[in-house]
Parts: sequence; C-alpha cells; structure tokens
Amino acid sequence: MENWKRAVIAGAAGAATMLLLKGKRPAAVLVGGVGLAVLASEYPNQFGKIREELPSYVRQGTKFLDLAMKIGSRIEELAEKRAAQAFEELGEF
Repeated sequence: MENWKRAVIAGAAGAATMLLLKGKRPAAVLVGGVGLAVLASEYPNQFGKIREELPSYVRQGTKFLDLAMKIGSRIEELAEKRAAQAFEELGEF
C-alpha cells in the first residue's frame, strides 16, 4: 500500500473518531466513509467477501440482540419480584 493511502486511512479514522466524540455524527460518517473507500480500493476482493457475507452478519447480530433483550427482561422481572418480596417483608415488622 502506498504511503499516501495509509495517511488518508489513518487521518480519516482519527478525524472520524474526533468528530464522533464532538457529537458530529453525520460528518464522522462521511469522513469514515472516505477512509473505507480508500481501503476498499486497495483490497477489493476482501471487501467483496465481506459484502457477500453481510446478511449473515446482520442475522447473527439480530439473534444476539434478541437474546440480550430476553435476558434483560428476565432480569427485570426477577428484580421486580425481589423488590416486592422485600417490601412485603418490611411490612410484616
């Protein structure tokens, strides 16, 4: 990879990070996209593979988020029951 491409990728990554930290999301996405475009121009085969496998990544991520939501709701139910039991025990005194 040529040095100017490395500089563009590193600069875009740094600038996107700083823009995200400052709360300027649209600009961060734009600058990050430039860095990804330069990286994709250097490695088109690898990005092609990622693009083909993207739907499976999305499905796996969705399954993971569903599982996390189920776990979270179960923890919430248990916490509510525990709080109710503790309140009832306090009422007995």
